[in-house]
Amino acid sequence: MLSSVLSVGFLAISGGCSADNKEPEGDAGDRFVKARLEMVERQIKARGIKDERVLEAMRKVPRHEFVPPGLRDSAYNDCPLPIGEGQTISQPYIVAFMTEQLHLEPDDKVLEIGTGSGYQAAILAELAKEVYTIEIIKSLADRAEKTLQQQGYQNVHVKHGDGYQGWKEHAPFDCIVVTCAPTEVPKPLEEQLKEGGRLVIPVGPEFNQTLYVITKKEGKLVREATIPVLFVPMTGEAEKQR
Repeated sequence: MLSSVLSVGFLAISGGCSADNKEPEGDAGDRFVKARLEMVERQIKARGIKDERVLEAMRKVPRHEFVPPGLRDSAYNDCPLPIGEGQTISQPYIVAFMTEQLHLEPDDKVLEIGTGSGYQAAILAELAKEVYTIEIIKSLADRAEKTLQQQGYQNVHVKHGDGYQGWKEHAPFDCIVVTCAPTEVPKPLEEQLKEGGRLVIPVGPEFNQTLYVITKKEGKLVREATIPVLFVPMTGEAEKQR
């Protein structure tokens, strides 16, 4: 499930392989390309995102393909958008911010918890070798998988399941990113993070969450608080921990 996120200035408040992304033909395609480039300059780069690989991925991935058809004209606005099932596609800035915090390398294997629309997974797929993404709502998992396949991403693997448990079969992961908020960091995710790896996760009760960057050093987790955020709560097993 994906977060609902809004940003005020620099504060986020709310909730490997390249693909041959397909653009609409004619004026519509040109319009979306222009809107996407403006989004990167005005919403992302201007707010301090500096990693050129992240910026290039944001310029390339067609966000409008990951939102419902009726909302495509709003795809590059500075806001989250509904994608059904009470979920949203996150604001572009927060996607870029979380991605930059991962410090991804081309050979990395990444786990994403909360596939949502599949947009974040597509951004990750531009920067890492393999992306494993889990979505607890089956209709969203199925739709995201279809969209990612249509966009040509062969290095994204989608699973319908409870993200709290991670994806043990493919662990350890170089990086893990979570787009829904538990009240505590799930133990399985700690265990599945590679030594030296980075975990980017919102933690806390609803309306009082902090986005953490966590690094595993000598088997221990070192936490760094970054910005206050508001994400949808993690469901499934995480609900029992509240």
